[in-house]
Amino acid sequence: MTDRRDPMSELKAGFFAECAERIEQLQDALVTFGESVGGGGTVDPEVINTAFRAIHSIKGGAGAFGLDALVRFAHGLESVFDLVRGEQADLTSWQINDLMRASDHLADLIDAARDGITAPPGGDDILGTLSAPASAIMPALEASPLTGPWTLRFRPHTALYASGNDALFPLLALRELGATEIRCDVAALPDLAALDPEEAYLGWTLTVSAERNETEIAELFDFVIGLCDLAILRKPPTTNAITDAPRTQASETSPTMRVDLERIDRLMNVVGELAIGQSILAQSLAEIGLDRQSQLAERLDTLTGLTRDLQDSVMTIRAQPVKPLFQRMGRVLRETSAALGKPARLVLEGETTEVDRTVIERLSDPLMHMIRNAVDHGLESPSARLASQKPSEGTITLAAAHRAGRLVIELHDDGRGLDRNRIRAKAEDRGLISKGDILSGTAIDELIFHPGLSTCESLSNVSGRGVGMDVVKTAISRLGGRISIASEPGWGTRFTLSLPLTLAVMDGMVVSVTGQMLVIPIAAILETAALRTLDRRAAGYDDELVRIRGAFAKLIDVSAALGIRRPGHLPDNAIAVLTASEDGSRAALIVDAVIDQRQIVVKSLRGGFGSIPGISAATILGDGQIAFICDPGELARTLPVDRNQPATVEDRKCQMPAR
Repeated sequence: MTDRRDPMSELKAGFFAECAERIEQLQDALVTFGESVGGGGTVDPEVINTAFRAIHSIKGGAGAFGLDALVRFAHGLESVFDLVRGEQADLTSWQINDLMRASDHLADLIDAARDGITAPPGGDDILGTLSAPASAIMPALEASPLTGPWTLRFRPHTALYASGNDALFPLLALRELGATEIRCDVAALPDLAALDPEEAYLGWTLTVSAERNETEIAELFDFVIGLCDLAILRKPPTTNAITDAPRTQASETSPTMRVDLERIDRLMNVVGELAIGQSILAQSLAEIGLDRQSQLAERLDTLTGLTRDLQDSVMTIRAQPVKPLFQRMGRVLRETSAALGKPARLVLEGETTEVDRTVIERLSDPLMHMIRNAVDHGLESPSARLASQKPSEGTITLAAAHRAGRLVIELHDDGRGLDRNRIRAKAEDRGLISKGDILSGTAIDELIFHPGLSTCESLSNVSGRGVGMDVVKTAISRLGGRISIASEPGWGTRFTLSLPLTLAVMDGMVVSVTGQMLVIPIAAILETAALRTLDRRAAGYDDELVRIRGAFAKLIDVSAALGIRRPGHLPDNAIAVLTASEDGSRAALIVDAVIDQRQIVVKSLRGGFGSIPGISAATILGDGQIAFICDPGELARTLPVDRNQPATVEDRKCQMPAR
């Protein structure tokens, strides 16, 4: 059968995937550059070189595919960095924002070229703004270009030849510029018996005496950037050997391969079905009284271990750092602050924190809403900030971390804090609360999650329609997560998002609660103990505390909290499962019995059941039963159980409104 795939399409797809990596490198360099310039420190030349190489690689690839608009803008941006790299121009801190805008526009051009749509306008204006400070330098460079001799050290990597390129082409192109001296370095060439025909052994030292500037020479190596070691020096080296020239980072890192995400998803689904099948097999053998010392039991244990290894490997492939997501929020902040006239900067923490890629994909919209609201509602105007003895530029911090087996994302602004009087007034006008209701500050803050509630006095392109935070809470709930808020008037607001690390596979403890099977995530469990052996203390009318290892924890009857049985009817042999939440709080969950520990496949409930307090998802056990997966943190935050509530799940269903 003939392969009908278009090789150019595959090459283009690879190019655009590489562009995403280059844009990330460019933005990293700009953030580091901005921190150095803003702090009055010295800029590491390698940071500028990293940005230059990223733009240079994008331009070279775009030229190969005839993407003229992308080539023109990348070339102009490259010229700006070339001046800085050559110490011919300095960029001030206020120009970092212009460079960020240029990076955003470059990303837009890449997206337009990938999607086959018209390139966005505005590139000339951005380049004009960036080139203005160097206008006095540019004519001087054009009138009197830097002259030679230039000395080049050029050593191809094996990947250069593997990609179909030839090291001879740039050498011939250099000769066309003028008089060129070429010396070949054969020091790394092995004996004939040990020679690998696919390996790169040769390097070259070249001296160009023609009156050309560095950019003209570097452009001859556009198509091999990243596939070689290249150094362009203004002075001849002290030695003819180039064996000591350091290789680029790309040659030292482990080889990588791009794989279609759909293939990984299919593999994950197969692994999930394998885990369920293995669990069913183990359950069936246990029911027939399999001897644990038998040969069949040993082979089952081997299968279980291999299944777990396969699951862990696939989960490692699916895990991605939140860095690309956080960097996209930087652009949202820049655009919003420019539209509202509120200067602000974004501080990122924990960007290397890894999480399932599906979680990352679904977090983009919620975080975008939160960033916009933080600038619009949270930050004051520059004059108001100065009057409050704050810097005129606001700061928004976006941080990520792993806590208690969950992903925790915090977004904190240093603005005015929430206006609780206005929130309460708006809630009363909409009938969400009554004027006589007594609410805590936190309860008032959480009113902003109600649909349609907005404190804006007028509509804008940013906010005012009361849909932002409602969308955020809904999206987080669909991910099996939760969101909390803490605000201090005059000092800012902090939103905390708690999410599962994965939506696919996890380790869980299977417990029994009034005949129902539940699963508690292992990552949240500290220890288990018989309830009768613990030191229990009353705390109010409905609450009870338990003392474990010198610390108190809230005692929660899981069955009563979920409405399966009435409170106060605990079995004699009840078990307390001590859990920790991502905020550091502890809770002892009372269950009837602990069944076993196993790796489970997570199944979402959001499509058909909506949000269920205390339940994050479900799974299929080895005997075919469906078991709910508990969220210990949310169970610990539930309101005191009403002693007059229906005794069974069936009774409660009769009182639930139809969906």
